[in-house]
Amino acid sequence: MASSTLVQRIVSEIRQKIQLGELAPGAHLSAQKVADTFHVSRSPAREALTALADQQLLEQIPNRGFFVLEMPGELALGTDEVTSDEEPVEYYRLSEDWLNDAIPSEVTEKYLRERYNLTKFQVIDILNRAAKVGWAEPKPGYGWRFLDVAKTPETLEQIYRVRSLIEPAALLEASFNCDLEVLRRLKKEQSDLLAGGIDTLPADRLLKSGIRFHEELIKLSGNPLYLMILRQLNNMRRLIEYRSMIDRKRQYTQCAEHLRMVELVEEGDNLEAAHLMKRHLSGSLARKSPILQLRRAAEVQEPARSVEV
Repeated sequence: MASSTLVQRIVSEIRQKIQLGELAPGAHLSAQKVADTFHVSRSPAREALTALADQQLLEQIPNRGFFVLEMPGELALGTDEVTSDEEPVEYYRLSEDWLNDAIPSEVTEKYLRERYNLTKFQVIDILNRAAKVGWAEPKPGYGWRFLDVAKTPETLEQIYRVRSLIEPAALLEASFNCDLEVLRRLKKEQSDLLAGGIDTLPADRLLKSGIRFHEELIKLSGNPLYLMILRQLNNMRRLIEYRSMIDRKRQYTQCAEHLRMVELVEEGDNLEAAHLMKRHLSGSLARKSPILQLRRAAEVQEPARSVEV
């Protein structure tokens, strides 16, 4: 991975933690601590910290390290459009073109290098990322193929149906670990969102917050296969939804249900928490159904565009 891309990802993740309050004002960050967290050398870690200091999110104190500053109010504000920066920007350029049928389903690395003005290493990186999520695969011998599985409205419905099976089941696993510290952290984050974060955080942070809640909760099942499946589904869902619009009013209902689930688990009533999880996911899919129907209608009216390779 190119250093600039690596640094960008570290900056993005630390910035997210600051915006969500996971790193409170005054929290100390050192190059070694960041290097250990992200499994990188001290050089990109220090470069990322310096970049955050330049953005006035951190204060650098000589011989002491970096400290989180009170985040300016304007940085907490965002539009309702999800424009995730979790992956390199070229990854999202490629995925948006694929979602909009602006590129063919079978391409060569040379074609992508020329279309997006990328290096060979960058092209391989974004293709490997797409393959890991499940919307691209190498062709036997030569070239790459993009898969419809990650772009159709039906996929989103299928994702929620699978989630409605595994997430309630995870809460009922005999190996479920009621980790009070994890539950306390989840409760605080959802409470903070209800107390004002829903109206102020950027849309992509809200989307990631919801993803993190479900992944942290399913992790308590003690069965790593549940988490592995959910992460794969969330990666695919993020590809479909990252250019969508966040309904902030609906977020209040979702966060309230998240909070109630945590309370039920704390009370030892995992069965009721599982029932609520089932209703929660079914409700999310039902609210998306009108959007899915509009997408299907658009697909019928507008045939896919073809592009010469």
